[in-house]
Amino acid sequence: MKPILIFLTVLGGLAGAFAANADEAAPHGILLVANKGDHTLGLIDPAAGKMTATVPEDGVTGHEVVASSDGKRAFVPIYGNAGVGRAGTDGQLIRVIDLAKHEVCGTIDLGKGIRPHCAVIGPKNGLLYVTTELENSVTVIDPQTLKVVGTVPTGQPESHMLAITGDGKRGYTANVAPGTVSVLDLEAKKVLAVIPVCKNTQRISLSVDDRWVFTSDQTQPRLAVIDTQTNGVSQWIEMPGIGYGSAPTPDGHWLVIALIQASQVAVIDLATMKVAHTLEVPHAPQEVLVRPDGLEAYVSCDASRQIAVIDTKDWKVKKLIDAGAGADGLAWAKGK
Repeated sequence: MKPILIFLTVLGGLAGAFAANADEAAPHGILLVANKGDHTLGLIDPAAGKMTATVPEDGVTGHEVVASSDGKRAFVPIYGNAGVGRAGTDGQLIRVIDLAKHEVCGTIDLGKGIRPHCAVIGPKNGLLYVTTELENSVTVIDPQTLKVVGTVPTGQPESHMLAITGDGKRGYTANVAPGTVSVLDLEAKKVLAVIPVCKNTQRISLSVDDRWVFTSDQTQPRLAVIDTQTNGVSQWIEMPGIGYGSAPTPDGHWLVIALIQASQVAVIDLATMKVAHTLEVPHAPQEVLVRPDGLEAYVSCDASRQIAVIDTKDWKVKKLIDAGAGADGLAWAKGK
């Protein structure tokens, strides 16, 4: 073999080894899951593919979770014992969980039952924003002092889920029964617009460039694409089933969306606004989270107590991780 061929062969082998090592490298973080049926927060090691700890939340029950900016704590709003718009208890607490000690380290008491649900950390100011459905609002909390520092009206009932733009200035809520999306000025703490979408809507996400808002019609298998420049529905994307939770990949190319009734996940090409891939997952997929490095997507599957792990390179389910009963809300807590 000629020297140059030997060099290229060795170089190719080293590149393959480096690529394999990169694929096998443990992600720097913990996957968090709200186990509704167990009333616990699950901590999952995504590299090991197993839930390594559960923390009782001492409440009924947390549906969603978000991690603090430093990855040291999690915030779990205690919603109540019923679904959105249904009769049941009205939660008023948000549990603060120490992710290293695996214990509740604080509680935010909102003073009355207002069903706190979706929690989001502001990308610029680091404040904690939580939808508080029974007050038609988003409550703003200082995560350091654990004190309420403001509220933002949504102008609509059942403001269930919240997405915030990258500059932290705008918020968008999916208002379930009204079938609308509220556009919020988070700095001025006011409603800018209420966008009619459909009869009933669910879940919400933003494109990486904040150009589009996505929310799913719960009466037809279609996804609304809202133009954030005009605050109106720009188009509909037809899907194989009713959509639920969704999340974009960090490169802005794909939107991964759970199809709750079909027990599938659809992958939408945002360049064409069409479904490009469809994957089978366990029953009742709920929420989608794409890992910050974009290499994996995680889908919580309520009825099966599992998390489906999707390889975003080939769009295949690479493994299933056992979680708790009613696995729903997901969050990523960054590691060191």
